[in-house]
Amino acid sequence: MKTASARTGAHPEPFELFALRYANHTGRKAWDNAIGGDPHEAGSDLDYFIWVARRSDRTFVIDTGFDTEQAVARKRDLIRKPHEALALIGIDAAKVDEVILSHLHYDHAGTLGDFPRACFHVQDAEVAYATGRCMCHGFLRHPFHVEDVVSFVRHVYAGRVAFHDGTVELADGLTLHRTGGHSGGLQVVRVWTKRGWVVVASDASHLYMNMNRRLPFPALHDAGAMMEGFRIIHELADSPAHVVPGHDPLVMAIYPPVSPELAGIAVRLDETPKELP
Repeated sequence: MKTASARTGAHPEPFELFALRYANHTGRKAWDNAIGGDPHEAGSDLDYFIWVARRSDRTFVIDTGFDTEQAVARKRDLIRKPHEALALIGIDAAKVDEVILSHLHYDHAGTLGDFPRACFHVQDAEVAYATGRCMCHGFLRHPFHVEDVVSFVRHVYAGRVAFHDGTVELADGLTLHRTGGHSGGLQVVRVWTKRGWVVVASDASHLYMNMNRRLPFPALHDAGAMMEGFRIIHELADSPAHVVPGHDPLVMAIYPPVSPELAGIAVRLDETPKELP
């Protein structure tokens, strides 16, 4: 897909791009994070992020995280509520106009009520998946929280959801691309920044290890689509260093913090990272 800037030969104003860490899950084994990995290897912890793409004319929040109830139910360590993480970089969730939901799993589409004026961008295929016959199966249903899905449907009825089918340009310099795999309608976000095209992969790849070694994460809807997703995210990004996985603690280590006080909490994805793993 050619964006408006590609058609005219001009670059749009770059977005600032942030990853905000709000939760953590420790004690994972190697087989918890990859199908086909070496069971003798140590498993990586998972960090939980939301992301922000911001420039002078538009601000997009990418995903909305989970709440205290789900943290307790799923034994995750909620470090701060997602709206509190946004406040650390000067964003009031109550004033956010546009939210991109990469998919509707509990850790990406909770806390919708903290965004009372937002329009939520989602793929048709994801909503069909999260509300259709696949949810009759416990394995496929497990990553969803029914109350989050019900809340989402209420926002549909309130006219606050924008449905997309495949690739779409939301702004000059920001596009959505459906990959599926992990969930029925997972989408990734391609963002123009001062260092070029960066892809917020969300759960198209949980860890650098998944995409680098082509090993699918065990929570999945379609293994073939997940494998194709690894190819797609690398084709969309300017280089492997321009792909940001959805749950890797290394993100906090290799990207510069927004400020010294926010080290380990908020990093700049539009800055060049340290050497990749």
